[in-house]
Amino acid sequence: MTPPFISYTTFHRLGLTARNLNALLRDTTDDFEMHIIDNNSQDGTWEYVQSLTDSRIKSKTRFNANYGPIYPLNYNLSRRRPDQYFIVVESDLHLYVPDWISRFMKVFDTFPEVGLLGMARTTPYPPYLPEVTLQERNGVNYLQLARTSIGSSMDFVPGQCQMLRPELISLLGYWCEECGYGDAELSLRTNNYTPYKAGFVLDIPTDMLQSSPCETCEATPWCRFDKVSSRCYDLWVSKHKNEAFVRANGWKYNAYFNELNQGLRTVYCASVHDPASCATHLYHADWAQENFNFYVNNAN
Repeated sequence: MTPPFISYTTFHRLGLTARNLNALLRDTTDDFEMHIIDNNSQDGTWEYVQSLTDSRIKSKTRFNANYGPIYPLNYNLSRRRPDQYFIVVESDLHLYVPDWISRFMKVFDTFPEVGLLGMARTTPYPPYLPEVTLQERNGVNYLQLARTSIGSSMDFVPGQCQMLRPELISLLGYWCEECGYGDAELSLRTNNYTPYKAGFVLDIPTDMLQSSPCETCEATPWCRFDKVSSRCYDLWVSKHKNEAFVRANGWKYNAYFNELNQGLRTVYCASVHDPASCATHLYHADWAQENFNFYVNNAN
C-alpha cells in the first residue's frame, strides 16, 4: 500500500506541538509520509519544525499569514496521490500507540462501506457525544455515526484526527472553503450525500491536553517566552478565532447545504489550490475569500 499522507498543521502552542509531534514521530511504527504546515506561528514553532530531521517528513511549509484551518488542509490535500489515504492530525492530539494507523486500516479493510474515521477518545462512550451504533464484523468493530443533520452541534467526526478513504475523497473533493465549517460539513457530506459512512475506531487511546507544562517542555531551545508572565499557550488563546468565525460566517454553512439539497451543486467541493476544480464545479470564490480574510484580519 502507498504510505498514507499525514497532514499536520501547527499554529502556536510550541510546547504542546513539540510534545505531541515528538511522540508521534518517536513511537509510530507504521509507515507514513508527513507534510507539515505552520500557520504563521510567532512563538518559535516554525524554528522547532525546521529542526526536525525525520525522513518520513516529506515537506515543511510556512504560510505568511494564518488563513484559517481549511486553507492548509486543502493545500496538502491537493498534493496527495490518488491512491493515498489522507490523515489529518492537529497539534493538540497526543498519539502514542505504535500501530495507530494499522488500527484505522483494520476497520477500513473490514468495512468497505466506511469512508471517514476518527477516534472515540473516551471509554465508555459518553452520552453527550454524537449518537452512534456499534458495527461488528469478523471480530472487528467501530462506532458508526447514526445520523448527521444540519443544525446539530455534535453530529460529526472531530477534526483533531480524521482518516479518509481515497474513494471517498474522489467524491468529496476538498473541505468546503466556501462555508469553512471543516469537520462538521465533511461528516455531513459523507453520511448523507455519498455511499460511505463515517464513524469512530475504538482502540486508539490518546489524550487531548490543551497546554503543556512549561516545566516539562520539550521545546525550550526555541521558546520566546519567559514562561512566567507569558506563555505560548497564552498567544494561542489570543489568536484562536474559530468560534468568532462561526458567529460571523455561520450563515454560509446553511446556504451551502441548501444549494446541495436543491440540486444546484454536487457534493464535490472545489479548492483555490486546485484551479481546475474551481473551473469545473460551482465555487463561490467571494465566500471563500471572505473566510480566508477573516482569519488574516483577526488571527495573525
